[in-house]
Amino acid sequence: MSARVLVAMSGGVDSSVAAALLAEQGYEVIGVAMRLAPDAAPDATPRGRRRGTCCSHDDFEDARRVAERLDFPFYVIDLRADFAARVIDNFVREYLRGRTPNPCVMCNREIKFDRLWDRAAALRADYVATGHYARIAGDRQNGLRLLRAVDDAKDQSYFLFNLGQRELARTLFPLGAMTKQMVREHARRLGLANADKPESQEICFVPDGDYAGLVERAAHTNDLRAGRIIDDAGRMLARHPGIHHFTVGQRRGLGVAAGEPLYVRAIDPASGDVAVSPRSGLTAAGLIATRVNLVRPETAHGGEFAAEVKIRYRHRGIPASIRLGESERAEVRFSDGGPAITPGQACVFYRGDEVLGGGVIERALEGWGTEG
Repeated sequence: MSARVLVAMSGGVDSSVAAALLAEQGYEVIGVAMRLAPDAAPDATPRGRRRGTCCSHDDFEDARRVAERLDFPFYVIDLRADFAARVIDNFVREYLRGRTPNPCVMCNREIKFDRLWDRAAALRADYVATGHYARIAGDRQNGLRLLRAVDDAKDQSYFLFNLGQRELARTLFPLGAMTKQMVREHARRLGLANADKPESQEICFVPDGDYAGLVERAAHTNDLRAGRIIDDAGRMLARHPGIHHFTVGQRRGLGVAAGEPLYVRAIDPASGDVAVSPRSGLTAAGLIATRVNLVRPETAHGGEFAAEVKIRYRHRGIPASIRLGESERAEVRFSDGGPAITPGQACVFYRGDEVLGGGVIERALEGWGTEG
C-alpha cells in the first residue's frame, strides 16, 4: 500500500510540481489549499484583490485544475480566523512595539505546518509536503538534518528553522534538489496551466505593500505612537506620525534632510523617538534571540557552538558564537561585528548547508555577559 501524503497547494507552480513529483513517485496524494488572508474590499483595485500574491479565489482554482489534471482529490480549508489571531494580530502588535516581524516564519510555525499536520492525522496521511525549496537528509536513528536547497537563489530554509526531529520525520520537500527553471520545465511537460505563473511578491494580507496602513486600520488610535526623529546627540531633526512607519536599518522615507545618508538606528516605543545615524552607527556586536529552536538538540555541545548567522532572509550570513540560555534564549556574538540588528526578525544558524536552528531577534547585543 502506497504512503499517503497531504500536499499544501497554493495554486503556484512550485506546490503544483511538488504534488506532481510525489504522485509520479507512487505516493497517494491529497491536495489541500489553505484560505488564510481576509477577503479584499469589493471596491479594491486588482492589486488589492491579491491576484499575483496568494490565497485568492483564482489561486484556489489554479490548484484545483492541477489536481483534476493529475487525478487526485483537492480540498480548501478555511483558516482565516486562526491566521488573523496568530499572524495578523501579532504583526500589528510587533509594529506598534517598534519591531519588524517576519509573518512568513510565524505562519509556518503557527498555521501552515501545525494545521496541516492536524489535517493529515484526520485523513490518515503519513506525510505533509510543501513546495518549499529546502532539503531533509539523514535518518531518525542518527538525526534528521534540514538543509539549504540546491538552488541558492530560491532557498527557503531560513523560514523553516522551527522544525524539529518529530516534524522533519513526517515532512517532504520534493523541490529541494531542483532549480526554479527545472520546476517550470517539469510543469510544462505535464501541461500545467500555471507553469509560467508569476511568483508571489507581497505578504498575502498586505497586497499593496502598505504595512503602516494595515497597522493604522487594525490598531486603536491611542496605540499609534507619534514622536520625534532624533540624531545621535538627541537633537530633534523632525517629527513623525508613528513608529509603525519605521524599521531598524531603514534609509528611505525618513523625511529628514541631511548632508549624509541617515538610517534608523533604534526605535523607542515608550517615547516614540526614532533615532537615526550614519551607516557606521548601525553596527552591532551581536544579538539576543528568544523562542530559540534547535533542529538537532545535539548541536549544542555544552550549550555553546559556532555557526554562520543570517539575520534577514537575503543576508549572506556571518560567523558567530551562539551561547544558549534559559527559556529558549540565546546570546549571539558576531566574530567581527555585524550590520544593523532589527528586533522582530528571525536569526537563523547555519553550518555549511545545514540549518542548526534559529530564533527571533529581541535586541542588539553590546558585549558578552549582558544576559543575566
